[in-house]
Amino acid sequence: MSGGLKNFINSFFLIELFKGMALTGRHFLSRNITVQFPEEKTPQSPRFRGLHALRRYDNGEERCIACKLCEAVCPAMAITIESDQRDDGSRRTTRYDIDLTKCIFCGFCEESCPVDSIVETHIFEYHGEKRGDLYFTKDMLLAVGDRYESEIAQRKAADAPYR
Repeated sequence: MSGGLKNFINSFFLIELFKGMALTGRHFLSRNITVQFPEEKTPQSPRFRGLHALRRYDNGEERCIACKLCEAVCPAMAITIESDQRDDGSRRTTRYDIDLTKCIFCGFCEESCPVDSIVETHIFEYHGEKRGDLYFTKDMLLAVGDRYESEIAQRKAADAPYR
C-alpha cells in the first residue's frame, strides 16, 4: 500500500483520534500525581539553591571579609561588592548587592566563599512585582540570614561530610 493511500485511510477512519483516546483510557483510572501546591509541598533536594543570605558569626559580626571572590566567580555578574578598611585593620563590606534578575543560581558564590558568608537557602517562595524588588542589598541579605540561621547551619552541618 502506498504512503498516500495509508495516510488517507488513517485520516478517514480517525485512527490518530482512537490512539489518543486509548492512551487516555489507559491512564483514566490510575492514581493522580497532581500536587495541590499551597497546601502540599513536593520533596526538596538537600542541595537546592534558592534565595541568597549573608550569615553572621555567633557574636553578631558579619562573616563577609570582602575578599570579593564571589563577585569575581559569578558568571552572570550579579554581585556587586564595595569594601572599606576598619580601624583595627580588618576589611569589611560597605555594599553587598545581588541582582536576582541576573542570578542563575549556580552556587559558585557559595562555593568560593572562604568563610561561609554567602549561602543559598532553601527558600523558593519569593517574588517581586517590579525589577527593583529582586535587587537585594546587604541589609536585606543579612535579614534573611538572621531569620533562617538555624536552618542554614543545620543544612550546612548535614552537607559537611560530602564537601
